[in-house]
Amino acid sequence: MAASFLELWRRRKQVRIVEGSILPWLLVTTTNMARNSARAARRYQRFLNSLPRGQDAAHSATDPYRRYQNQLDQELAAALGTLSTEDLHLVSLIVFEDHTIAAAAAVLGLTPAAAKSRMHRARQRLRTALDGDTPTNPPTAPTPVLEGERP
Repeated sequence: MAASFLELWRRRKQVRIVEGSILPWLLVTTTNMARNSARAARRYQRFLNSLPRGQDAAHSATDPYRRYQNQLDQELAAALGTLSTEDLHLVSLIVFEDHTIAAAAAVLGLTPAAAKSRMHRARQRLRTALDGDTPTNPPTAPTPVLEGERP
């Protein structure tokens, strides 16, 4: 109803008055707005029904890109597991939370020089852990065939 009155105000110069009343225009406009709203709700519901559900997510495990990403995640988690707790906190502050080495050192109660040394050693340990299990190459997308070309 409020939308109808807003439309009435917005189009006040084009409203057709019938026998001195705006009621016919208002009734037709309200009916049309209700139909538009119902149509939009049906479209939205159709869209929601077309989205994949939980059972379709199981099929995504066969997707080569998802398998590669899962493999990388597992390898990174294993590499991070090789770090001590203090080094893991330092790496988290610097890499994931974008702190400077000096700021991370202050949070952990270290000197900036000690934090720099620890970060260097942590990077070396991570590099060694990740290079030990060289991940397979990422899957490549099929080359698109342009119109008029032969595959």
